[in-house]
Amino acid sequence: MRLSLVLSGAAVAVAVLAVASPTPSWSQAKQPPSCAAIAFRPIPAGMPDGQQDAGLYRSRFGLVEVKGMVKGGQAGDYFVTMNNKKLDAAASLPSSVASCATAKHLPAPGKAADSCAPDKLQLLIDHAGDKRYFVLYGRQSGSWRVCSTGVG
Repeated sequence: MRLSLVLSGAAVAVAVLAVASPTPSWSQAKQPPSCAAIAFRPIPAGMPDGQQDAGLYRSRFGLVEVKGMVKGGQAGDYFVTMNNKKLDAAASLPSSVASCATAKHLPAPGKAADSCAPDKLQLLIDHAGDKRYFVLYGRQSGSWRVCSTGVG
């Protein structure tokens, strides 16, 4: 009789712990940050003509690459790919992108510049709902300009 009381007492304790304890943090799926900024270096002058990589960033949420087209040894026309696919152009950006830019000390995004020959690149990523908005900034003569925008 005593053995059955010990077993049932242990079973009750396990059942109470299982019901009372919340889901462990290690088993919860992590969500991507709502706002992020990643710095990249531009493509150096003198590279062969064609598409060249400026850099990549890999995380558990995907692979982000910044690429540029080189013509006559000068890089320009920078764009972003996500998981090896070029992003769709973003016709309009939600207001959360401007808030994200302010949080990362970048100007609010506007129209993309006609040419982009920066000395530094900064990629702003904003998650709004199920979409990711990307704004690629280039620093030129000390001020940040939008090189390209996209949605993925």
